Amino acid sequence: MKQKTLFYCTECGNETPKWAGKCPACGAWNTIVEQPESKPIAVKGGRGAVRSAGAVRRACAVTDLQTDEEIRFPTGMGELDRVLGGGAVKGSLVLVGGAPGIGKSTLMLQICSKLCEFSKVLYVSGEESEHQLKLRAGRLHVDSPSLFVISETGLGDLLESVAAERPDVLIVDSIQTLYNSALDSPAGSVSQVKECTMALMQLAKGQNITVFVIGHVNKEGSIAGPKVLEHMVDCVLYFEGDQHTSYRILRAAKNRFGATNEIGVFEMRDAGLVEVENPSEMLLSGRPEDAPGTCVTCVMEGVRPVLAEIQALVVSSAGGNPRRTSNGFDFNRAAMLLAVLEKRGGLKVSACDAYLNIIGGLSLDEPAADLAAVVALASSYLDRPVPSDLVAIGEVGLTGELRTVNQLDQRISEVQRLGFRKCVIPFHRAADAQAFPGLQLLPVRNIGEAIRAALRPSE
Repeated sequence: MKQKTLFYCTECGNETPKWAGKCPACGAWNTIVEQPESKPIAVKGGRGAVRSAGAVRRACAVTDLQTDEEIRFPTGMGELDRVLGGGAVKGSLVLVGGAPGIGKSTLMLQICSKLCEFSKVLYVSGEESEHQLKLRAGRLHVDSPSLFVISETGLGDLLESVAAERPDVLIVDSIQTLYNSALDSPAGSVSQVKECTMALMQLAKGQNITVFVIGHVNKEGSIAGPKVLEHMVDCVLYFEGDQHTSYRILRAAKNRFGATNEIGVFEMRDAGLVEVENPSEMLLSGRPEDAPGTCVTCVMEGVRPVLAEIQALVVSSAGGNPRRTSNGFDFNRAAMLLAVLEKRGGLKVSACDAYLNIIGGLSLDEPAADLAAVVALASSYLDRPVPSDLVAIGEVGLTGELRTVNQLDQRISEVQRLGFRKCVIPFHRAADAQAFPGLQLLPVRNIGEAIRAALRPSE
């Protein structure tokens, strides 16, 4: 008898009886794949396990529920705790994604050193043998009798190991290598990832085990597998950075127990990942002096102010179609700022190639970085440097006006702490801003005033 097959959308996980070029649920194109029909399995001890006859759960009033706070515990990495919202939560399911070789496994193995001080940890690897794990643990100086490792890819064997060891923390590396033998599809397929993640979720919620799951990303930068994978877990973390640079940034794309706008900064060294407690100094290290086309701004990453350097290069275009490129800065917003700079600033940048780059691999998506980008573009176009002790903060409107930004006092305080002497801010907030000794505030109304205030006269 021929086995029945279904079609899944790799973006949203929607099931359809036949193939289609466009997913009827999410509207994505070319995301429908064929997989054999599978039956979900029940996990012993989990909340999804099959119940006996008559054992029916009854709904209860929300007023009768307990309001006890979730149990948090530190992971030993302050930057990771910051992104998680203050630490890992007991019984949560955390998904850590990132490109190959970015440091996901290194981060997970490093936190075992602290976790093993008060809990039992089981590290399940489907990509490395026990011997390889021992070598990497020795390099990272992780040596604890409370850390148990096993090289396994079968879901059933993993559940048996959990039942035998009864760990407090479970780390699975990675979800794409895990498979359920009851399914005929290969490991990493849509159905396998869905079933294995569901089993781990039932394990975490039913037995109150904190589960960390590592996931690979595809060429588009999203976690490989169905999009429903990210909906099932409690927290989704993305490990970003270039393999050719030493700095890594950890972001939270989803967090049911905390904010999603925090970042953690790490530096990859021979002995593993090292926390960068002051990312502003890291991002500004090696900054050139008296070089046109560079300006510093202050953005808020959660509750943390971070100073970032924006570099711009504006050169005459060789062809009739000028080129626009941005790295770490939104491309559409950069094109808008170039149009405002020409229309309201009087600089003929439409016939020039323009390039924007954010130093350190940081991605700026906050409007408060608009003014620094405009100043850097004008500095490169006029070939006049911005003073090295000046910072520009503000949002630019289509009429060239400067709009206010939130948490201005906290940003200015960070600017003063790092030794800057001048700060260009929107005029409307100048009266409300606090006075900071040694820091001169330069209130401006539009980009024309900002360019005149920021660029030193040519000598």
